Amino acid sequence: MGEHRPERPTRRTRAKASTPAADEPEDGTGRADGSGVSTHRTGGARPRQTGGTGPQQAGGTGPQPAGGAAGAHVTLQDVARRAEVSLATASRVLNGTTQVRADLKERVLAAASELAYAPNAHAQALARASSQSIGLICHDVSDPYFAAIARGVTRAAAEHGLLVMLASTFRDPAREVDYIAMLRAQRARAILLVGSGFEDRAWERSMGAELDPYVRAGGRVAVLSRHRSLRVDTVQPENREGAAALARTLLGLGHRDFAVLTGPRTLTTVVDRLGGFRDALAEAGVSLSDDQVVEESFTRDGGYAAATELIRRGLRATCVFALTDVMAIGALSAFRYHGVDVPGQVSLAGFDDIPIVRDLVPPLTTVALPLEEMGERVMNLALRDPARRSRVERIPGEVVLRATTAAPRRPT
Repeated sequence: MGEHRPERPTRRTRAKASTPAADEPEDGTGRADGSGVSTHRTGGARPRQTGGTGPQQAGGTGPQPAGGAAGAHVTLQDVARRAEVSLATASRVLNGTTQVRADLKERVLAAASELAYAPNAHAQALARASSQSIGLICHDVSDPYFAAIARGVTRAAAEHGLLVMLASTFRDPAREVDYIAMLRAQRARAILLVGSGFEDRAWERSMGAELDPYVRAGGRVAVLSRHRSLRVDTVQPENREGAAALARTLLGLGHRDFAVLTGPRTLTTVVDRLGGFRDALAEAGVSLSDDQVVEESFTRDGGYAAATELIRRGLRATCVFALTDVMAIGALSAFRYHGVDVPGQVSLAGFDDIPIVRDLVPPLTTVALPLEEMGERVMNLALRDPARRSRVERIPGEVVLRATTAAPRRPT
């Protein structure tokens, strides 16, 4: 990657950001409101200069036979509602897994007695058996993007004395479903899905068939990235907004001819990043023709192959956007091999800000995401008290201008 040299000073541009939403309130009794989707943000999408809660024990949430009225079914949620405490507090009292304030304990026990609540033995067994293990399923742990997120997950898990079991799917949707089935059999306390969802109805149905009974039995699921059909807690990078902010920044440098190196379009990340970039160009009256979008794998070799194909077609673009930094690294190598100067002849930008891109020669312009923090957040979501509706924590990206981008050369 050449001799290291200091980065050029970075330039800052702020993109449109949403107003932070308040965190889900919790009162002195530990009640989680859970009345809607909570959205948490860390700030707006903008160029920048380079440079939880404790574990819960799941209780029985499925229908339970009551000893009271004939044919009645009482759930743990019914007990929590009667006692006016959170579901987690009711579970802790009835399972005896941790100390609970005396007044809350009395209310829960009284409510359980009044409702003739009978605990779900299977869910309790799941909670006890899974208390120390977390399943982490990602696309490819050798990819620095996933490695950084996994570091955040394992660091947060270690704070709670939990063991993380890691699996790579290599973007095979069937393998992802198989791994979830294995983790269910292992009675993992929580399952984390880290990586893009798939635009695939059959995959969505298979995922639901595995995850729904796991959640009903007391398991916890949290995902990172957009999964269209999964109703679970989510840490969601703002891929569309980040790509749009990058496009506006590159337009501001004077570029009007663009090409994009993309991964498989069955991935929601590809849909969002390509869509956001294209929409922002269109708003400025700039079109991105289909022959200037080259699809390959989300790998270094995929980026190399895509850039080589772009050169074969006749390099018209003054700026190339690779949808991931790993692809951009491959593209930079291809341009160098074919004698294309970056940024003299063509500017190059990526997305993610994996650590190595700061040390490239020249260092890479990108959209930065707080990767380790994202891992910590998805882990902590899985450990939070369950809510009635899924929660979404949105993570904006920041456009970081480095030396791979410059104003386009004017014809002489």
